[in-house]
Amino acid sequence: MEKSGPFDTVEKGSRTGPEIVERLRLKAKEVRRNVLLMAKNKGDGYVGQGLGAADILTALYFHEMRFDSARLDWPDRDRFLLSTGHYSIVLFAVLAELGVIRKEELSSYGADETRLEMSACETTPGVEITGGSLGHGLCQAVGMALGSRLSGRNFRVFNFLSDGELQEGATWEAAMAGAHYKLDSLVAIVDVNNMQADGKVSEGMTVEPVAEKWRSFGWHAEAIDGNSMSEILQAFENVRSMSMKPKVVICYTLMCKGVPFLETRPKSHFVRVEQHEWDLALSELERSRL
Repeated sequence: MEKSGPFDTVEKGSRTGPEIVERLRLKAKEVRRNVLLMAKNKGDGYVGQGLGAADILTALYFHEMRFDSARLDWPDRDRFLLSTGHYSIVLFAVLAELGVIRKEELSSYGADETRLEMSACETTPGVEITGGSLGHGLCQAVGMALGSRLSGRNFRVFNFLSDGELQEGATWEAAMAGAHYKLDSLVAIVDVNNMQADGKVSEGMTVEPVAEKWRSFGWHAEAIDGNSMSEILQAFENVRSMSMKPKVVICYTLMCKGVPFLETRPKSHFVRVEQHEWDLALSELERSRL
């Protein structure tokens, strides 16, 4: 099994260099390949989110977080909370690259009685919370960050949520609490892809300007291209040095990133394609320069 995180793999002072970016870019491509193979076996899935968020989760697990795939119950590990439970496809793809899940098991994604449910559940190795009831992840993250402080362990808590979740009142209550308690071990990551089940987020309740809203709640906010590995690494580097307040990295991503014929679909919240098109998707991914 493979260890990950700055404490294991990265020399001090070389955390955002071109060789690191290239290594992680190639790893993200492997993660995307896993996503497509999982969906191909089932015939459908949350492919758009998985491909779009692959760079972010790759950077977290293979570079930023203190995480040991051989010790999932390590008390000092950083916590990753997948509030958007339907993004499970990309979390499983990453955990398979780490050896937490056997790659052979990925073919059971979404099947009856599988450990790899389409909405992540904490009964799966490496999954910290049951996500999917949107708006609750940041609430749990605030509690864990408080627990980190009170226990004296000082692990960090990374909460991944979506732009659609910014329409939920519980998210903003938790944001207010995080700032009130000055939870500098808490990092929220918002995937802004402007897509939810019934269409574009921008056509519903307005969430922009996202960064300004978080700042008004007392958070340090950075807005980046969530499909640029160099920008992701630099943002994580920046927020690590911030103290006395929680941090949020706002990642603008493209649904289905890396597969051009899927990137242009007007609705890609849940992707179904013809059986022969899965091979086309894999072929386009191989040719993509991500």
